[in-house]
Amino acid sequence: MSHTRVQSIEHTVQTTNRWLAHLSEAIGTEDRDFSQRVLRAWLHAVRDGLTVQNGANFAAQLPDLLRGVYYNGWDPNRVPIRRSREEFVEYFARSGRIALHDVPKLAPAVTEFLCGELSESPVMHLLERLPHDVRAVLWRAEKNDKG
Repeated sequence: MSHTRVQSIEHTVQTTNRWLAHLSEAIGTEDRDFSQRVLRAWLHAVRDGLTVQNGANFAAQLPDLLRGVYYNGWDPNRVPIRRSREEFVEYFARSGRIALHDVPKLAPAVTEFLCGELSESPVMHLLERLPHDVRAVLWRAEKNDKG
C-alpha cells in the first residue's frame, strides 16, 4: 500500500504545532496540551462575544486546523453572548481547565501571541467589538490605555 501525503493537511498541522510551540514559550510552559487548552479557551470565549460576521472574519485568518477548533461547539444562533468581566473569566477558566487566578496572565499572553502571528491590527479591531471590561482581561495594561 502506497502512503501519500496531503500537503494542505500537513501544512496546517505543522503551522498549528509551530503556533503551540511559540505560545508555550510565551506562557512559560513545555506542556503543549495546556497551551492548546488556553488557546482554545481564548478562541471560544472571544468568539462567543462576536457577531456571526465578525467571528467569521476572524476565523478566516486562522490556520485550517485552528479554524476547526474555533468553530467546535459554536452555535451561531446564540451569539453574541454578552458576559460580564467575571463571567468571562469564569468561562475562560472553566473551558480551558485552568485556575481562575491564571486567566489575567494567560488571556493577554494569548492576545499578544495572536497579534504576532496574525498582526496586531485585526486582532485589536476584533477585540474592540467586545465590552470594555472584557477587553481589559484580554489586553495588557499598556493596551488598555488605548480604550
